[in-house]
Amino acid sequence: MRGILASSIGVTCAAALALPLAPPAAASVSSVSSAGTPAPVADVATRTVGTAGARTGARADVPGSTQSLPLRPLTRDRASGAVLGLTPRTVRTFSLLGVVWEDPSVDLHGRVQVRTRAASTGDWTDWQDVETHYTQHGADPDSSEAASGKARGATAPLWVGESDGVEVRVLPEPDAGEPEDVDPVGTGSDEGASGGEGAGEVSTLPAGMRLDLVDPGEAEPGESAGSAEPQAEPGESAGGAEPQAEPGESGGPEPQAEPGESAEGAEGAEGAEGAEPAEGAEVPRTGVMTAAAKAASAANSALVPLGATQIPSLTAEETREELVALRGTGLTEQQQAKPYIGPRPSIVTRRGWGADESLREKSFVYTSKVKAAFVHHTASGNSYSCSQAPSLIRGFYRYHTKSLGWRDIGYNFLVDKCGRIYEGRAGGVAKPVKGAHTMGFNSKTTGIAVIGSYGSKKPSSKAVKAVARLTAWKLGLHGMNPKKKTSLTSGGGNLYAKGKKVKMKVISGHRDGFNTSCPGGKLHKKLGSVRSKAAGYQGR
Repeated sequence: MRGILASSIGVTCAAALALPLAPPAAASVSSVSSAGTPAPVADVATRTVGTAGARTGARADVPGSTQSLPLRPLTRDRASGAVLGLTPRTVRTFSLLGVVWEDPSVDLHGRVQVRTRAASTGDWTDWQDVETHYTQHGADPDSSEAASGKARGATAPLWVGESDGVEVRVLPEPDAGEPEDVDPVGTGSDEGASGGEGAGEVSTLPAGMRLDLVDPGEAEPGESAGSAEPQAEPGESAGGAEPQAEPGESGGPEPQAEPGESAEGAEGAEGAEGAEPAEGAEVPRTGVMTAAAKAASAANSALVPLGATQIPSLTAEETREELVALRGTGLTEQQQAKPYIGPRPSIVTRRGWGADESLREKSFVYTSKVKAAFVHHTASGNSYSCSQAPSLIRGFYRYHTKSLGWRDIGYNFLVDKCGRIYEGRAGGVAKPVKGAHTMGFNSKTTGIAVIGSYGSKKPSSKAVKAVARLTAWKLGLHGMNPKKKTSLTSGGGNLYAKGKKVKMKVISGHRDGFNTSCPGGKLHKKLGSVRSKAAGYQGR
């Protein structure tokens, strides 16, 4: 039976209840490879902790996989209020998980709690809550991406590290509440665990619920992109341009963008091959690149050569010179004026974080310009190291494409807690790529996700600074003032009806465009600082 349609609700604090550990059973699992074909899963119940380390050398070239386990009614867990889930079991090694269901328009009114077994030690974690409201990050209603028939409802992905065992319980909440800030990492509270009257009704939950366990795959041997500290940005104090007339919201010129909502064929776009490497750029990887990998890399051909793993930072003056080159010839006098734009920050490319380009749709979809940036958190927990960030992004990417059915990763950019910036959805970091990050407001915007959960935890100062640098540059490409507001037209959502014109801050949080707790209260409170810093980097 389909679940109840409703607006987003919050999730209560995590519980640390520990169920008696049942003997691990071999997982009955379907596996989705990078090619998307189901494959049988071997009985792995007898694998010991001592053999866990052997997998790395044996599968260093495996691009990743997804195991799907259907959730079943629970009979022994009534004391907690859980009615659906999985008893403890051994599975193939994974690092990220989420619960998926059939209908993306159906909300999950309840709690999803998991605990996992570390592959390295064999120890089980305490119970952790998974953020249950995530589909509002998706494509706009009536867009081709949303209407593809592939989209599914899902929780946020939770990063758990390399694990080989899992247990799940779902606790319905019949009384829908308002969204609240949640850190999905368990805090020890048992508030709301009983679920209340009627919590035993499985029919109140979405149909076809399953647990997806994501192995993000291994990085190429010797890969280091994303693991090091971000580069010192050149010209940090040079971002202040000389006072000029305010260009306003429409005064800034656009790059040579595709008009309207357009799709660009990805194959054959190899114009960057043979170009001279930009100063400070990492040496491009060697080896054979697929056509899809070449296309994704060539989308940044105006900035770096084909195969580059990182787009290097530029000084303020270099960035202004690059902007003139991106705009092309035939500029008006106003367009030739010294622009308000922040120095370009260094950005790890999709090749740098190890994207398997076979997972996404081949074409790139663009919007006409970028008038605003929406800031998100991934709600995936904070228990990751910065060297693991590329693995998390590969996990998000696989979860978005294979589990949720999106055309590509939803965010345009991601930022880790060490302040490193990563290219998200393919199509070129300097181009107005249309993402799937803020349902109803994906047109003429860009989506930036800070990796982690920031309902109860403050984001790092490095992450906040990186968001400010990125928005100063990205919005500056389109002449947008980070301290101003702009007019956007809703594509449909639970705050604004389709077609409604809305005045929105040029740098907004996800919750400003949709009734959700994202990007978490602690991160949302930092957006004022982001706006002022970004404006300063632009020289305003």
